[in-house]
Amino acid sequence: MRVYLDNNSTTPMDERVKKVYCDATKYFGNVNVIYDLGIEARKKLNEAYDILYPGIGADDEDDIIITSSTTEGNNTVIKTFLNAFLQGSEKKHIITTVAEHSSIKATCAYAKKFGMEVTYLYTDENGRINPKELEDAIRDDTALISVLFASNESGAVQPIKEISEIARKYKIPFHCDGAQAIGKARVNVRELGVDYFTFSAHKFHGPKGIGALYVRAGAPYENLIHGGNQMGGKRGGSVYLNGMIAMAEALKLANEHLDEMNTRVRALRDKLEEAILKIPDTKSYVDKKYRLPNTVIASFRGIEGEAMLWDLNRFGIYAATGSSCSSERLEGSEVLEALGEDPEIAHTGIIFSLSRFTTEEEIDYVIEKLPGIVERLRSVSMTYAKVKS
Repeated sequence: MRVYLDNNSTTPMDERVKKVYCDATKYFGNVNVIYDLGIEARKKLNEAYDILYPGIGADDEDDIIITSSTTEGNNTVIKTFLNAFLQGSEKKHIITTVAEHSSIKATCAYAKKFGMEVTYLYTDENGRINPKELEDAIRDDTALISVLFASNESGAVQPIKEISEIARKYKIPFHCDGAQAIGKARVNVRELGVDYFTFSAHKFHGPKGIGALYVRAGAPYENLIHGGNQMGGKRGGSVYLNGMIAMAEALKLANEHLDEMNTRVRALRDKLEEAILKIPDTKSYVDKKYRLPNTVIASFRGIEGEAMLWDLNRFGIYAATGSSCSSERLEGSEVLEALGEDPEIAHTGIIFSLSRFTTEEEIDYVIEKLPGIVERLRSVSMTYAKVKS
């Protein structure tokens, strides 16, 4: 049996989305011209927008800019404010968190090279920032607040509405990396109060290489990619039309399956977590009421995360360790350390992330194999031998 439990990293494409994706390749005409093939392609583009806008609760006057990924959208937002600073704006301060994806941290580090300043807020034992600490961090020169919706690693969901209220109070633009939101929580960008919201289709059973950046009407914006008049001149390059059409279909299906994610999938997640915690010297993190319904992050004392992944792989079980986009690194999980775990245990963190395609049979298989895997690895672990002695 093969059990895929790394869905916070990337998801398999829904067969229905795959069919839409393939069928849409026949609409290859240039959407910016008036011959028949272009008109047909433009019609399909508009139909996709008609799904995307209500699918995330955007208003007609807002922009949804089609991108290659959440990473591109995150870069676009931060570099909008970097560009303003380089053009003479006195706003040079960004507030973000230690739990952010590398596409935020790396772009903030890039902005710092030019003189911008970044405050990284720490998280509590549930992986959440304290809104009061965020408010205290605001300065007269704060240009942007950027807080992810939820961690791909811990599953911790941030208090986005509270943060947006603070941002509005101080008239500071607020960006939310929503890569882990769609398909796991109801997303309405206007209700959330965000100015920017980024996401990728492959996180909710759509294709790779396609994502979107929501920009609230009136929010500052500077092109990351310059070129033609695509996306109203806000993102150069020919539109990846069949990818966009497939992303719209994936979003529609993700919203239709939200109840399933929060009932059946949540129950499977809980079943797996309960089984893990029956194994001695294990621990899970983040209170379930603050966590995505599909995610378990657990530590197994005495077992390096990479070793655990290798043994799980031998049995056809695919999970993650550390950041899903940095699973080859050997450092301990920064997110687990931020939750208060010591570095030694942070090396042992394993992320199991389910999807709506995860079955009870698959979870039962993992539960059956896991104790033996743990026992074998601990039998050869010098670290665990020291703990036992």
